Amino acid sequence: MIFRQLVEPESSTYTYVLGCEDTGQAMLIDPVLETAERDLAVLQQLGLTLALTVETHIHADHVTAASRLRALTGCRVAMPDAADTSCADIAVREGTSLEVGSVSLKPLFTPGHTDDHHSYLSLCGSGEMRIFTGDALLIDGCGRTDFQNGDAPTLYRSVHDKIFTLPDDCLVFPAHDYEGRRVSSVAQERARNPRLGEAITLDSFVEIMAALDLPYPKRIDVAVPANRLCGATDAVSASGEPVDRRDQG
Repeated sequence: MIFRQLVEPESSTYTYVLGCEDTGQAMLIDPVLETAERDLAVLQQLGLTLALTVETHIHADHVTAASRLRALTGCRVAMPDAADTSCADIAVREGTSLEVGSVSLKPLFTPGHTDDHHSYLSLCGSGEMRIFTGDALLIDGCGRTDFQNGDAPTLYRSVHDKIFTLPDDCLVFPAHDYEGRRVSSVAQERARNPRLGEAITLDSFVEIMAALDLPYPKRIDVAVPANRLCGATDAVSASGEPVDRRDQG
């Protein structure tokens, strides 16, 4: 499998390239609108054609490039079924793998950061296991739980029951890191994550998340409505509300 980790610096978002060497097809996990052309250039350099974009959840800090990439390449768009959006070509559900050539992703429903959140497990031909954790599990942290129907106890159970039960050497690739770190492992996060590690009880985690007092996300009023439309920003008004196209003739 061809693998690349790309970063969008403004939101510190990681986009992941997973490519099939046999078919030349690829998927992108969590592509960002501002770096859509860069991602296509990387695929071209690698000799790959985009077949699928995959979202971990409805993002609040950036607009997905899914709609633009579909318009440019004809690729399919996969969104979590729980996001309840009509713009996707594929509704992601736990138990149904996403496949592009020899590349296969196993969705794991990991709500808590948002109510639609999925992580994706990839097993390479070499036997190396990777988990793309979105915002559910970050390196030495996790995503916030105070909007988009987030829930701290639910996130705790998602991580402990779905991610921390994976093998110790499973590599953890998050959707963000704000200190430039790129990869962790299940063993490392289980042992030392200061919010979710094995030494942290559920009650302690709930207290930690309640005390964060984080600012209102800067882009949420535009990003969330746009992402419910697969990143179709032309269908969202300046106020962040979806435009009623019935008024446009």
